[in-house]
Amino acid sequence: MRVLLRIFTIVWVSCLPAGAAEVSVAVAANFTAPMKVIAQAFEQETGHKAIVSYGSTGNFYAQIKNGAPFQVLLAADDETPSKLDSEGLAVRGSQFTYAIGTLVLWSKQAGLVDEKGAVLQSGKFQRIAIANPKLAPYGAAALQTMTRLGVVKELQGRWVQGENIAQTYQFVATENAQLGFVALSQVIVDGKIAQGSGWVVPEDLHSPIRQDAVLLKNGADQPAALALMRYLRSERARAVIAFLGYRL
Repeated sequence: MRVLLRIFTIVWVSCLPAGAAEVSVAVAANFTAPMKVIAQAFEQETGHKAIVSYGSTGNFYAQIKNGAPFQVLLAADDETPSKLDSEGLAVRGSQFTYAIGTLVLWSKQAGLVDEKGAVLQSGKFQRIAIANPKLAPYGAAALQTMTRLGVVKELQGRWVQGENIAQTYQFVATENAQLGFVALSQVIVDGKIAQGSGWVVPEDLHSPIRQDAVLLKNGADQPAALALMRYLRSERARAVIAFLGYRL
């Protein structure tokens, strides 16, 4: 992470705008690691500061509907931004895909998860963690995967359900669950799973986890919000996103 920060946060002081401002951003929990790097680079390169909240996309949707003052949403799906657009809560035409997520079955224990995910049929574990399928797209993808593998009925009694993918990761990291479905970005370091064992779930076992950004009505005329939307499409931001486990 420190290497990334050195690479992507070069300070060009003479180029900073005089009218630096803040942007309030709601970010899907799975995107925490890339967003921390991007937010710092964005501030140092533009002078604008991103005030970031991390959580589940479903909860953010409810908060935005109830008047939460977010200006930009980085969702874990493409449906929520589309819904906000259709409901008049987002700037029409601003939605775009900033990343495509990768689902991984992961355990902190070395050797527990095999490279084909056969551990799901073996039942050699007590608890499996998934994010709430109703709130978290990664949870929905996990449920689709287990359904297509025909193991839902056998495993349902062993589920430990997280409100979002960050909480789900914590269940596995603390070994309250022996394994769980998490985002590849949460466990990848230098292009490989850094600890334990994991199986990168094939894309044909679930719908694509297309993660879209949208400019919300509160950010329509805000320079920092507009700048962040542009910055997410920049080569620097895209390099961070790809390096930390996402497809573009």
